[in-house]
Amino acid sequence: MATIPVIVKHQGKKHEVELDPESNGETFKSQLYSLTGVEPERQKILVKGGQLKDDTILSSLNAKPGQTFMMMGTPSGDTSALEKPKEKIKFMEDMTAAEIAKQEGAIPAGLQNLGNTCYLNSTLQVLKSVPEMQETLALYKAEPAASGSNLQSLSQLGLGGLGSSADLTASLRDLYKQMSETQEGFPPLMFLNSLRTAFPQFAQKAKTGHGYAQQDAEEAWSQIVSQLRQKLKISSDSSSEKKEAISFIDRYLAGTFETTLTPPAEAVDKEEPIHGAETFLKLDCHIDKDINHLRDGIVASLSEEIEKKSEALGRDAIYTKTSRISRAPKYLTVHFVRFFWKREVGKKAKIMRKVTFPSELDVVEFCTEKLRKQLIPVRDKVREIRKDEHDIQRARKRQKLRHKEEEDRKHDDAMAEAAPLKKAQEAKERKEAEKSGKAKQPENNESDVYKTDAEYEAEREASIKAAKKELYAAIDPDLAADEGSNRSGLYELRGVITHQGASADSGHYTSYVKKTGRMVDDPKAPGGKRREEDGKWWWFNDDKVSEVDLEKIETLAGGGESHSALILLYRAIDLPSKEEIES
Repeated sequence: MATIPVIVKHQGKKHEVELDPESNGETFKSQLYSLTGVEPERQKILVKGGQLKDDTILSSLNAKPGQTFMMMGTPSGDTSALEKPKEKIKFMEDMTAAEIAKQEGAIPAGLQNLGNTCYLNSTLQVLKSVPEMQETLALYKAEPAASGSNLQSLSQLGLGGLGSSADLTASLRDLYKQMSETQEGFPPLMFLNSLRTAFPQFAQKAKTGHGYAQQDAEEAWSQIVSQLRQKLKISSDSSSEKKEAISFIDRYLAGTFETTLTPPAEAVDKEEPIHGAETFLKLDCHIDKDINHLRDGIVASLSEEIEKKSEALGRDAIYTKTSRISRAPKYLTVHFVRFFWKREVGKKAKIMRKVTFPSELDVVEFCTEKLRKQLIPVRDKVREIRKDEHDIQRARKRQKLRHKEEEDRKHDDAMAEAAPLKKAQEAKERKEAEKSGKAKQPENNESDVYKTDAEYEAEREASIKAAKKELYAAIDPDLAADEGSNRSGLYELRGVITHQGASADSGHYTSYVKKTGRMVDDPKAPGGKRREEDGKWWWFNDDKVSEVDLEKIETLAGGGESHSALILLYRAIDLPSKEEIES
């Protein structure tokens, strides 16, 4: 039903308002609040028959275009007239496609399949889920294009074609910006050309002679991350005036191993173990007949046999290399090693064994002794807080149930003994007590004193605040100073790339990204806002984007040719900040 333009007079001023016949009085008062500054509960709007009530359906007013309504009331506090809002309220139908796409909760853009490019589309969607990367890319300055300004301009529109800039990082920046301004399936032409320029293997033609060959998403992930590691820089945390630029990837997605190369048994007395350090960009999950869970696959990957020349033995020998995490990054990539080269068919085959993975990953056991000592106090405190929170909720439910049972018993006794008039009076009093929100206190000197919701909430907030202070105090100072590290050893799953089919040369890739919760007002949270997540995930199937539940993610463990996880992206769990503790 179309809106009706009406006039509302208030303190000598006329306000033009669009009255929606399908809404109610409460909504209409909210509109007037934005214009006059008078809170809805302080407004008196005169209509035929008296004052406009909150639950009155506006169509019942039979308002005519241009009709005038009288409003009385003043805003609380300063009663001087308020200025009209500087920015006019914009409704969804008046927004551009780019503005709608940027609204919180909007369906994100998919990516068009440009011919066996699902491996790339799924990779790009999961990488896009790292907010720190988006912020850093937005500040990235592209290297000057050698091919001229015209091609550079075309590149900004995603139309650079084969002559587009070879700067992969700039292409990624532009692609993500373009994706943020639409909800349609976007063609990643410019980025695809940049990728094939930088890494010609992705320009391999299909064996049929038509189009391009399917590629491995893990290879695309690794090559893109390696390029970003070289090009995407951020300022260091150095206190000196001249801050050095460091790699974004090294800060947020790269970890460090401490390695030990142990000589074979026959050379132990003649050779010392070799200790070293290595940077890693992903953890591998090896898969064989004995691997059923991600944890077992990671353990297997951290111990490997290497053949090398033994100076003591004068021949090649088998050494054992063990690795332990000495720095855990904020974002941890885990790769299921599902593909292997099958000589008899001359192509990569897929290990289709089912391997389950958790929504929360604890990496403490994979770490060095030093790092374990730093992580364990924080990890254990997190678990203690969660248990306490769970216990409080359970106690509250039990107490409510006991209270209800007692109230029902008393009510039944009263109904059986009291006269009809007395019963009616008690029922009336009970309804009034419930309406006022006052809880009835236990009688007969009961030790279980019933607490109101407000009392429970106050105790809960005090308990959580105290626990967070203890948790913050448990964070190791060295880890606290390392912005891009994990300080608890606990990770939550945020993204999954899956593969369907029997080999890397065929099949189909899709990806899943956990939805970012919307910001809601919360006066008790730092800054007055907090993020509210609903546990849902976005499923990116090229240009098709849909919402799925967590149960869908739990089906991606593999087994057969169905969709099975190939790459997992974990993020360190959130810990309280100094600002949050001091607020």
